[in-house]
Amino acid sequence: VQLVESGGGLVQAGGSLRLSCAASGLIISTYAMGWFRQAPGKEREFVSAISSSGGSTYYADSVKGRSTISRDNAKKMMYLQMNSLKPEDTAVYYCAVGGVVAYNSPAYNYWGQGTQVTVSS
Repeated sequence: VQLVESGGGLVQAGGSLRLSCAASGLIISTYAMGWFRQAPGKEREFVSAISSSGGSTYYADSVKGRSTISRDNAKKMMYLQMNSLKPEDTAVYYCAVGGVVAYNSPAYNYWGQGTQVTVSS
């Protein structure tokens, strides 16, 4: 199983980024997927999650209203569109795959290596 994130980068506050997660080695349509992030000196935290069918989505309060999670099971891809970015969104963003939607990282079985998002003020 391999998860590869992309789409991170340096952006000014107020800007947008679209993160992508490419999955291989598993049939993602049977798994929930999620995004987590970890800022320097902080614990990894939940950002967003999506059910296996894509019919249900969940967001942390910190990104709700500014982010949209989506997935394309045929392409084995998951996305996170982030708008109105703030400096506090700066972190390494990880995609994860698990059996059920969960807000805690131990519930997820597979993880990507992460992509850096840096938001300048």
